[in-house]
Amino acid sequence: MNELLQNMAARASRARLAAVAGIAAVLLAAGCGALPDKPARATLYDFGPNLTASTAPAPSNPHALPPIALAELEAGTRLEGTQLLYRLGYADANQLRPYGQSRWSLAPAQLLHQRLRDALAARRTVLGPEESATIARSEGKVPDTLRVSLEEFSHYFESPNKSVGLVRLRATLIRSNAGGDRVLAQQSFMVQRPAPSGDAPGGVKGLAAASDAAVAELVAWVDQPR
Repeated sequence: MNELLQNMAARASRARLAAVAGIAAVLLAAGCGALPDKPARATLYDFGPNLTASTAPAPSNPHALPPIALAELEAGTRLEGTQLLYRLGYADANQLRPYGQSRWSLAPAQLLHQRLRDALAARRTVLGPEESATIARSEGKVPDTLRVSLEEFSHYFESPNKSVGLVRLRATLIRSNAGGDRVLAQQSFMVQRPAPSGDAPGGVKGLAAASDAAVAELVAWVDQPR
C-alpha cells in the first residue's frame, strides 16, 4: 500500500514538473516574440564636402590681409548638442523640437567653425588661440580676434508646406594691445535658405545652404578695411 502511494505521489510530482516546464516554455516563447526590434541608429548629417573651398580661384596674394585669430564658436545650451532641431513658426515659434532619428555629426557650432576657418584661410592666415598667443610672445603683436556666437540654427516651418534653414550669427572683431582689448566692429547676420522638403533631410539641405551663405557674408564683413 505504501509503495502504491509513493508511486502515485512520484507520478503527480513529475506531472507538475512537466506542466511547469510547459508553461515556462510558452512564456519564454511569448516573451521572445514581444522583444522590441533593435533600435534604429540615428542618421548622421554634416554640411557636405566643401567643394567651393577647393575649386575657388586662389587670390593673387593670399597673405595680403593680416592674420586673424579665430576663437571657438560659442552657442547656447540647446545648440551645444548634435540634435537636428526645428520650429513650427505657424503653431509655436518659441518651441524647439528635435527630429527623433536624425543627428549632426558634430555640434552645429563646430561644423560652422570648420566652414568659417576654411573660408577665411583662402585669403589670410588663420590662427587658433594658442597660435595667436605664441605670436604675441615672439613678435610682441597680437592679431585681431574674431569671436562668433551661434544664436539660431533650426529648420523653420513658416507653414506646414513651406520651410527654411535659418541661421543667425553675431560676430565681434576684437583688437588687443598694451592698453587692453577694444571692439573694432560687431555685426549680426541672419540668413535663411529654402528647405526642399519638410523633413530632416530637407532641413539639413536648407541649413547647409544658409550656413555657407552666412559664412560668405561674415568673411566679406571681416575683410572690410578698418
